[in-house]
Amino acid sequence: MALVRERRQLNLRLPLPEPSERRPRFPLPIPPSSICTTNSTANTATTTASTTTISISELEKLKVLGHGNGGTVYEVRHKRTSAIYALKVVHGDSDPEIRRQILREISILRRTDSPYVIKCHGVIDMPGGDIGILMEYMNVGTLESLLKSQATFSELSLAKIAKQVLSGLDYLHNHKIIHRDLKPSNLLVNREMEVKIADFGVSKIMCRTLDPCNSYVGTCAYMSPERFDPGTYGVNYNGYAADIWSLGLTLMELYIGHFPFLPPGQRPDWATLMCAICFGEPPSLPEGTSVNFRDFIECCLQKESSKRWSAQQLLNHPFILSNLK
Repeated sequence: MALVRERRQLNLRLPLPEPSERRPRFPLPIPPSSICTTNSTANTATTTASTTTISISELEKLKVLGHGNGGTVYEVRHKRTSAIYALKVVHGDSDPEIRRQILREISILRRTDSPYVIKCHGVIDMPGGDIGILMEYMNVGTLESLLKSQATFSELSLAKIAKQVLSGLDYLHNHKIIHRDLKPSNLLVNREMEVKIADFGVSKIMCRTLDPCNSYVGTCAYMSPERFDPGTYGVNYNGYAADIWSLGLTLMELYIGHFPFLPPGQRPDWATLMCAICFGEPPSLPEGTSVNFRDFIECCLQKESSKRWSAQQLLNHPFILSNLK
């Protein structure tokens, strides 16, 4: 009992999320800003931005893709070239925190140039102080919407998805960028089943290897234990490992059809999730799952962050290599 009481007191000192962090995020993950090319080594990114100027009058709105707290996402067509884009419009009177996230997203996407990260094509100043963000359009939507329409994914499909997401994470981590909100609704997909990481509104650029990255941002359901309780699970802290935990939960959800820590249909709340993630054991795959997939998920869902495999290591895991010969 003494041990349980001590652990409970430790976790109850965690700050409750700020009201702005409890608001629902945009239904679709959405990126930003001017056309960018990045010349980089493994540890540094030198960014040169060549901007194509597009005005709002050059775009034709085709349909609404999603609404969010502070903005709307449209499918649009460029009138002259007929190119299709996604346009995210953030309203000028939206919450200051939302606008800060948009500016952060723009800053990060201007640094990136990877086939596994959503591309931005421009930032458009609009009447009334609105910000228009023109980005690559993915014609299927998100892995979350695909899960709802087709039920679950096979191991072979998940190996293909995992390889692409890990390639994107490896690129981001090599450029010292931590996503911090990886989940099915932030992974966009097209009809060719190309998967790209999106929505960098709560991401962080690590200036130093040991910079803290355990603030309460992102969707708490996919947060790693050390972000709830850094004192217990953040020994030899590695900020990039939080993205690996989120990937493990995401792949499990796509395989079993519901969020792994909760029974099907149960709506999560912050306290329940915190207790499950910090006090419970990591979720496990059902019987009949291959040994390689089971081991891959275990490598992602180590509660101690320093024991999780890196994106580069996971790209060479037998689950990836054996399924993609």
